[in-house]
Amino acid sequence: MRSGAKVAVIGGAFVLVAGGIGYGAYSMLGDTDGGGGGTQSASESSKVKTGPPSAEEIAETSKGFFDAWAAGDASAAALLTNNESGAEPVLASYGEDAHIGKVKITPGPATGTKVPYTVKATISYEGKSKPLSYASELTVVRGLTTGKALVDWEPTVVHPQLTEGATLKTGESSTPAIEAVDRNGTVLTKEKYPSLGPILDTLRKKYGETSGGSAGIETWIEPADESQPDVNLVTLTKGKPGKVQTTLDAGAQAAAERAVKKFPQASVVAVKPSTGAIRAVANNPVTEFNVALQGKQAPGSTLKIMTAAMLLEKGLVTANGAAECPPDVRYYTRTIENLGRFSLPDGSTFTQSFAKSCNTAFIKLIDDVDDDSALAKEAREVFGIGLDWKTGVVTSDGSVPEEVQGEAAAQYIGQGTVQMNVLNMASITATARTGTFRQPIIVPQSLDNRELATASRSLSPSVVQQLNTMMRATAAWGTGAKAMGSVGGDKGAKTGSAEVDGQDTSNSWFTGFSNDLAAAAVVQTGGHGGDAAGPVVAEVLQAGG
Repeated sequence: MRSGAKVAVIGGAFVLVAGGIGYGAYSMLGDTDGGGGGTQSASESSKVKTGPPSAEEIAETSKGFFDAWAAGDASAAALLTNNESGAEPVLASYGEDAHIGKVKITPGPATGTKVPYTVKATISYEGKSKPLSYASELTVVRGLTTGKALVDWEPTVVHPQLTEGATLKTGESSTPAIEAVDRNGTVLTKEKYPSLGPILDTLRKKYGETSGGSAGIETWIEPADESQPDVNLVTLTKGKPGKVQTTLDAGAQAAAERAVKKFPQASVVAVKPSTGAIRAVANNPVTEFNVALQGKQAPGSTLKIMTAAMLLEKGLVTANGAAECPPDVRYYTRTIENLGRFSLPDGSTFTQSFAKSCNTAFIKLIDDVDDDSALAKEAREVFGIGLDWKTGVVTSDGSVPEEVQGEAAAQYIGQGTVQMNVLNMASITATARTGTFRQPIIVPQSLDNRELATASRSLSPSVVQQLNTMMRATAAWGTGAKAMGSVGGDKGAKTGSAEVDGQDTSNSWFTGFSNDLAAAAVVQTGGHGGDAAGPVVAEVLQAGG
């Protein structure tokens, strides 16, 4: 990587000089914000610039940084950032630890202070080499103390997937590669199913050593947190991958990948109610943080499935019994309204309130429940929410804290302090479908004999029948009818719109089932549940699995 070339800064101009030819001393100093070194003369201090960098400064600084980086001079490149001490070891490791050389950086047109660029380079290790190419961007800022235009240092400047404290490395992989297969033996790759990238990395970290494989030579990102998996970037020589069986279904996964890409931010999970097997997981965008499995958000009215189960168990409602649905209702200091302040005629049934997503029909029954913690108990004891799920990868397992008064009322309709992700909601739907919580899994329990979470009790057959009846009504003529129109089989649904502070448009939630497959989706700022998240769920359910 180190070519012997240096960057000289003479009169503010950046000059690349071949090693062996003399060059002037560096005068471009890093900023003290983050550890830039050097001192300034009194005359220099009196001329410190302020304000945003000019277009000329942005072009000059970025070019100098790119030239130094490409030349393998980490010290010179780091001096052109506002965090010399943080930047230099990362830039040095690019060549020394990752063995990346022949670097060519091509900048694109600047947009304000941001400069996009592409990197083309070659990884060489023990006689093996492969090309590396990617795109990233940097921002040029004014140094706080020097007043000079400097690159705002972030690890993503070097590689878009590089995080704080992480390092780029090339060598024999720390863990043998795996060949993950779906339930039918179809090979699952991150190239074909991008959302599975973080999952496959985790499965490799957990099961690579015991899957019967052997290590190869790779370039990877090693995270600062040792509990997180390495992120493989390039394979120079393949080892022998070990086979890891998953519960996923390639057809359902492909449908999930297509569905989420129709929205800027969307997530979906599908689960088999009779077993808990996870059939599909997809996110757009794909990040190391798996929103579908680890996210924590208010799920809106999709949680009424759980609330309805609690009310049915307590005998306070029946599917065909009357339920009041006024435009609004007050509980302690909180007034809760229906969407658009709609109401249902006197004599309407609880099924109609459920299918039309009437908030007030649920809130009016809180006094009769006479236990603010009832929903939290239902969540844990019946639906397995808040237990320690061991799916095979990292998940957040939902939370319904015990609350009182107005906050407890908000929970009844999936707002307030309720925190869920689409895995949790798919599982809640699956539990409602069969009456028994079966902890979701993405690899078979037999792979490592881990202990799965179990709920303390199941729903009665009568409650299960009524819940399914209400969800079928929602899919047939309620708020989920349009989205579920294309779905076949025995089907049911529940819509949700979750209002989040600071958002002009609510998050769109939808959950549903078809035969022995349940799925849930969320589309950020997607509005009504049936409009955005509904079609995502429908596409996955249509694929089966």
